Amino acid sequence: MKPQQGQDPFDLEFEADDDFSMSQTNAWRETPLSAAAAEDPFVDLPPLPGEDARPPLSHDLNTEPEAAALPPLPVPEVHPVHDMLAGAEAAFGETPVPRITIHIFCVASETAELAERAALDRRMERATVVTRMGGLAAAVETYQSQPTPSLVMVESADPAPQLLSLLDRLAEVCDPGTKVLVIGSANDIALYRELMRRGVSEYLVPPLNPLLLVRAVTSLYSDPSAPFIGRQIAFCGAKGGSGSSTIAHNIAYSITERLQTGAVLVDLDLPFGTAGLDFNQDPLQGVVDALSQPDRLDPVLMDRMMARCTERLSLFAAPASLDGDYDISAEAFEEVTQKIRAAAPFVVLDLPHVWTAWKRKILLSSDDLVIVATPDLASLRNAKNVIDLVRRARPNDAPPRLVLNQVGVPGRPEIPVKDFGEALGLTPALCLPFDPKLFGQAANNGQMLSEVSPKSRSAEGIDHLAQQIARREPPAVQKSSLLSGLFKKK
Repeated sequence: MKPQQGQDPFDLEFEADDDFSMSQTNAWRETPLSAAAAEDPFVDLPPLPGEDARPPLSHDLNTEPEAAALPPLPVPEVHPVHDMLAGAEAAFGETPVPRITIHIFCVASETAELAERAALDRRMERATVVTRMGGLAAAVETYQSQPTPSLVMVESADPAPQLLSLLDRLAEVCDPGTKVLVIGSANDIALYRELMRRGVSEYLVPPLNPLLLVRAVTSLYSDPSAPFIGRQIAFCGAKGGSGSSTIAHNIAYSITERLQTGAVLVDLDLPFGTAGLDFNQDPLQGVVDALSQPDRLDPVLMDRMMARCTERLSLFAAPASLDGDYDISAEAFEEVTQKIRAAAPFVVLDLPHVWTAWKRKILLSSDDLVIVATPDLASLRNAKNVIDLVRRARPNDAPPRLVLNQVGVPGRPEIPVKDFGEALGLTPALCLPFDPKLFGQAANNGQMLSEVSPKSRSAEGIDHLAQQIARREPPAVQKSSLLSGLFKKK
C-alpha cells in the first residue's frame, strides 16, 4: 500500500485541502444542497440507485408546455463532494474497470449488499470481486497467510486511533502496488489527511450506493495519459420503420450545431444505412474499413475514414451495399467503437433492427440508450423486451429513454401515449407527431429537420431531447446593440 502517483482525469482541478477544509460553518453537518445548488447543471442527471427515481422529462408536442411540465421533486441528500465528482463523471463517457481482483471486507450487511450490486455493474464485468464480512480486522487476519489482490476495500466503524492502528498492521502484510480503499463513518478532515498520508487511495463515507463504489474504483485505475473517452449514445428502433435512424441523425446534428460541441455519428446498419443519404455524403471509406482492421485503427486513419458533415460533426458512414456478408466479430465492433469514443465528446451510434451478439454488447455498454417506437402493439412488445433486458443487465444505470415517433397517423388505431408509457414503466422523453411533409422533404433534400423548418414542433422536440442527452444548455446568444456597428474597426 503506497500513495497513488497518478492524477484522476475526472478530478476537474479538485483539491482535497480546499474542498475538505473546515470553515466557520461546518459544511459536513449542514444540509448538502442549498438554494443556490438548484442551479447546478448536474442536478438533472439520472438519480443514483436506491433513491427515488425522477421521471424523465416529457416533451409531448401535442400538449401545451404548461401541461407537459413535471412538478419538481425534492433533491435527495447526498455527500456533497462525492455527488459533485459523480455528477462530473456522469457528464462524460465512463471506462470499465480493468481485469483486477477486488476483495471487499464489510462490517454492515447493507454495505455487503451494496458491494454485491456494484459487482454486477456493467463497468465491473472484467473485475473479479470477492465480498467478505469482518471489516478491517478480518482483512488484517486474512492477509497474514495469503497475498493481497490489486484492490482491498475495507469498512470500519472503529474510532480513528483504532482505525489507524489496524491500517498500520494491514500495511505490513500488503504487497507492493496494492491499493486500499477505506469506508468509514466519520467525516473528519484530520482523519482524511492522515489516511492519505499513510497511503490510502480513497476514503468514502455514507451515504453510499453501488454506482459510487464503481466510480471510486474506476477513478483509481484511470490512466491520465489515456485518450479522452466520449459519451456513447446508442439509438435502437423497437421495430423496422420506427424512424430510429432519422432521430439519431437529427440528434447528432443538434448536439453539434445547437449545443456547439463535437460529435461523431456512426452508422452501423452496414447493408442499408441511410446516414450518407441524410447528410449528402458519399465517402470512399467508412465504418466497414475500420471494422475489417480494428487493430490498425489510429487517430490519423480514423480521421481519413470519417466524412466531415459540418465543422463539428463527423460521420462514419455505412457502405449500404449488398456485395459482402459483413461477417464481423463482436470483439471488432467493441474495439472500434471504443477507439471512436476518443475522437469526440459525443458518439452517436445508429443501430440496425437486427439482433446479434455485437448489438447486445453495444446496447449494454453504452452510456445512454434511446429506444424509438411507434404507438402500436408490435413496438410495445419489442420495446418491453429490450427495456427488461437492459434493466436486468444495467441495474445501476438510468433506464433507457423512450421516444414515441409518428404519433397521430390519420385513420390508424394507436395505443395512447399514457398507456404506452405505463406498460413500459417509462415516461416518454419525446413524442413526435406524424409529419410526412416535413420528414419527407428533409430526407429527399439530404437535410436535417432544423435546416428545413427550425421553428417546427418536431425540430424543437429534437433540440429538447439533445439537451437532455448531452446534459448541457446551448451557449448564450450574444446580443448586439444598434450602436455596436459604429465602433467596429474598419
